[in-house]
Amino acid sequence: MSHFIYNTSRYLAWFGGLVLTLVAVMSVVSIAGRSLSFAGLGPVPGDFELVEAGTALAVFSFLPWRHLKRSHADVAMFWHSYPAALQRILIGLTDALMLFVWLLLVWRMGVMTFEYHANGEVSFILQMPVWWGYAASLAPAVFGCMAYAWRLLESLQLVAPQAGFTTAEGGH
Repeated sequence: MSHFIYNTSRYLAWFGGLVLTLVAVMSVVSIAGRSLSFAGLGPVPGDFELVEAGTALAVFSFLPWRHLKRSHADVAMFWHSYPAALQRILIGLTDALMLFVWLLLVWRMGVMTFEYHANGEVSFILQMPVWWGYAASLAPAVFGCMAYAWRLLESLQLVAPQAGFTTAEGGH
C-alpha cells in the first residue's frame, strides 16, 4: 500500500506541474493576444475560467505529495528545542488535524459537485458546466485523503514509511 500511495502521489504532483505549465502558457498566449489586439488578435476566450479550474486541479494534485514530504510551510524557530516526545505528539496532532480538514474539504467539494451538476450552472464565457472543474479536482482530492491518512498512520508508527523515502523537514 505504501508503494501505491507514494508513487501515485508523485505522479499526481508531476501531472499537477503539467497542468500548471499549460495554464501558464495559455495565460501568456492570452496576454499576448490582448496586447496585439491592434493586429486582429485577442485573448483566449474564457481564459479566467480555464485558469481557475486548472489551478485548482494543479493544487489538489500537488498537496498529497507535499504532505508526504512534510514540506508544507512551517515555523521551525523553536522546533529543535522541543523534546523528541513532544515533537512526535505535535506531528501526530497536526497530521490528524490535516486529515480532518482534508476530509471536510473533500466532503464539501463532493456536495458542491453534485449540486452544480443538478442545477446545471455553467461558466459565463465558455458555457462550461461548473461541476466539471469540481469533479476534476475532486479525483486527486479523494486520493489525498488516502495520502493524509497514510501519513497519520506513519506518524503514529502504525505503518512503516516507504523504504528509502526522505522528507523535506528542516529544509526551509
